[in-house]
Amino acid sequence: MSVVIETQMLIRKSINIVFNAFVDPLITQHFWFSASSGYLEEGKTVQWTWQKYNAVANVEVLNIKENQLIQIQWGEPKTQVDFIFEQISPMETYVRIKNSQIPLQGQALIDFIIDSTGGFTTVLDAAKIYLEHGLQSNLVEDKFPPFSNANF
Repeated sequence: MSVVIETQMLIRKSINIVFNAFVDPLITQHFWFSASSGYLEEGKTVQWTWQKYNAVANVEVLNIKENQLIQIQWGEPKTQVDFIFEQISPMETYVRIKNSQIPLQGQALIDFIIDSTGGFTTVLDAAKIYLEHGLQSNLVEDKFPPFSNANF
């Protein structure tokens, strides 16, 4: 059985602004991670850091189609994540995040599904707040207690 986790959100900004917010770490750090080693570019591997949690993730960029798709592989275990961008109107973009190729079974798979669904939903919520209202909500930073060893 192939499991695909999906979260989604309408963001009331143009597709190029929303897409760029996920590619440009200087923007993304306002709603997701605290630091990045670089822009997302096809074929490149970057490192994302969440300083509060003392967590680091190596992110391999598999595919980029401007204003349409960002496809990465990351995590432990390694999984594929597709960020899909759809223009609804000139000032509305629908973003879907699909997490797939999850090499787990049983309770480990259930735990992963819960964590991934909640995590990517929080990212989309924070992105919406930042891009639509210019507010840094700290949703990702505040998701886990200070003593947490969050997995990214």
